[in-house]
Formats: sequence, C-alpha cells, structure tokens
Amino acid sequence: MARRSRAPIAVTCGDPSGIGPEIAVAAWSQLREEYPIIWVGDPRHLPDGTPYKVLDNSDDPQLISSQCLPVHPIEFAALASPGRPEPGNASGVIAAIERAVELTKSSKVGGLCTAPISKYELVTHAEFQFPGHTEFLEHLGGASRAVMMLASDELRVVPATIHIPLKDVPNALSSVLLEETIQIVHAAMKTDFGIVDPKIAVAGLNPHAGENGMLGSEDGDIILPVCDRLRDQGMSLMGPLPADTMFHAAARKNYDVAIAMYHDQALIPIKTLAFDKGVNVTLGLPFVRTSPDHGTAFDIAGKGVADPTSMIEAIKLASQMAERRNS
Repeated sequence: MARRSRAPIAVTCGDPSGIGPEIAVAAWSQLREEYPIIWVGDPRHLPDGTPYKVLDNSDDPQLISSQCLPVHPIEFAALASPGRPEPGNASGVIAAIERAVELTKSSKVGGLCTAPISKYELVTHAEFQFPGHTEFLEHLGGASRAVMMLASDELRVVPATIHIPLKDVPNALSSVLLEETIQIVHAAMKTDFGIVDPKIAVAGLNPHAGENGMLGSEDGDIILPVCDRLRDQGMSLMGPLPADTMFHAAARKNYDVAIAMYHDQALIPIKTLAFDKGVNVTLGLPFVRTSPDHGTAFDIAGKGVADPTSMIEAIKLASQMAERRNS
C-alpha cells in the first residue's frame, strides 16, 4: 500500500534537451505509489504521452502521483530537441532550480532531486556564475559551505577538494578545509543517514599516505593532525590511510563513509562499484538535495535507452533523508 504520509520530492527538469525529463518520468512510473514527486519544468518538454497534471493550490500531489505526474510548471523560452541544447532555455533551467528550492523552503516538498544540467550551456547562454549545481544550491540555501557526497549501498565517499586540476590539490588542501569537511560529513551521517556513531575513514593524499614523509609531506603535516584532533574530540575516525587499500570489500566493512582528498580518488571507486546506482548528495544545506550521478547524456537523449536507475535511487534517498530530518 502507498505511504501517503511521505512528503513529495521536487525533481527539477535539468537541461530539457538531455535525458532529465525521460528518466524523471521513468522514475515516477516506478515510484509513484510509494515515493511521490513533483516535476518542476515546462510540461512541453515531457516525453510524448506522459500523463501529467499541472498543480494548483488545492491539489494533493501525493494523491495525484498515483495516477499522473504532478507538475509545477516553469515556462521556458522554447521547445526542446533531444540531444541539441536550445540556448534560449538556459535561463529556464536556472529558474527551475530556484523554484524547486523555494518549494523546499516553504515545506511544500520534503526535499530536492536535481536532474543533470550542462554548465557550459548555462555559463554561455545565461551568464551562470557558479561552477555547478552544488555551489549554486549553497548560494540559494545561504549555507556557509556545502560538501559533495557520492552514495550507494556499497560505498559512501566525499572528496575534500572537487573540480580543480590535480596539480592544484596540494595547495587547496588545508587543515581548515579538511576539518570543516569532516565535521559536516559527521553531522550529516547522524542527521540524514541515521547513524548514531559514524565511522569515518580518511584517505591520505600521497602514495602509501606519504610513507612517513618520504613520498610527500601533506599527509603528516595536514591530514594526520586534523585526524588526531577530531579523534580526541570523540569521533570514530581512521586515517590517514593509503588510498589503494581502502576500497576493497573487507576494508569497506570498517567504515560508514570515506573522505578522499581529490575528485578521482573518490569517484573512481564508487563508479567502479556502483556505476548505475550512485547518488550525488549535497551535505551542509538547510534542505535535502540529491541528484543522479551522471550527466545530461545528450548523445542518447530521446532514444529511449537512458537508464533511470540512478534517478530512482536519488529520489528514494532524498525521501529517506527528508523523513529522518523530520522524525
């Protein structure tokens, strides 16, 4: 039986020329009885034949969801052609994100799940001022700092530094950044994942976690002191650990989440273990936000082959996190 007590999750359209609309509809068709959603976008961009209803103030999206897709409409400048981004629609993509955040702030939805955007299109055609979704949502939420987590049943991992060149990582990595990241993750594991005493593994930056300084000084000078300080405060924390021995099956049983030092150190293991099921989670926001862990996939948009699994997992996780925050 459907759980009508669940608050709906707002699902943004993403770039309507990508796979966002079709995987949202596919996810809704599988989840509509148990995990209601509200799709935020221009209904003209939905796949042909999608049963939908534009919501008004008297509608209950939880009831509507079992019959058709509830839609909170955003008027875009143009129709969408699968695989061919329309420059005029860039501002609508931004407006959909802003409207979805407004819905979370007004408690009309339990959380937010964002479909993939093209940062190139937004920067080029809408003067988008942010490196990506995470930073934009950090701005909209008034958060001091947001942290990106990739989550699956097999592994949860957080990169301390994200979208910067590898050569810049050592200078970007600081005691303040690392400690703040671990604190945000520790709090989120309790609040959003329901783990009372989270066990956190922290990777080293260099091979063999620096080999006592022989292979780099950052592990001993930056990472170890932060780990020692937080252990003294009572955190269940391991590290710095050699990254090449952290992610096999036996090692993963010893922790709930891993903190990596840079993008690929975090994303390679989770995409190897859970390529289709990984979920992007933004921690540190005043509202719940998840996203499928893939891009717009313009090359397959409209061909009926896009896999909705990551979107399904993202909606389910957003709903579960919202329930924990409100319990």
